[in-house]
Amino acid sequence: KGMIDRGVPVHGAGIQGHFNAAGTKLGRVPTPASVKRQIRRLGNLGLKVNISELDVRISKLPENDELRTRAQTQIYRDILTAALTEPMFDGVWFWGFTDLHTWVSDFYYQGDAPLLFDAAYNKKPAYYAIKDALSTIA
Repeated sequence: KGMIDRGVPVHGAGIQGHFNAAGTKLGRVPTPASVKRQIRRLGNLGLKVNISELDVRISKLPENDELRTRAQTQIYRDILTAALTEPMFDGVWFWGFTDLHTWVSDFYYQGDAPLLFDAAYNKKPAYYAIKDALSTIA
């Protein structure tokens, strides 16, 4: 707001979305309602808002493939579905597309699978959750 008040030509804002499905306290995944509030808050300043760098880490959840898949799929779906309901929401960028080449392995830890395609380039359930969320705007 201060930049806009000073006349700085700001036209948009990006919200990074590097989520940890096992996060707690300040590291927890935001609720859909909080995503909507943040987008609305920035949108009310006249800014277009996007979610940039979206990925959902799952390796810190219990070692249960079904649980990990379900959690990741739900987070991707919930976050994007909530964002798409806000008029000033302008887009989403995923921070990579295949688990084979994820930045998480270099920055956090090995063995995570945060993206929409697995290491063999197969679509994961999270891919279909994104597709479902996008179908709500058609």
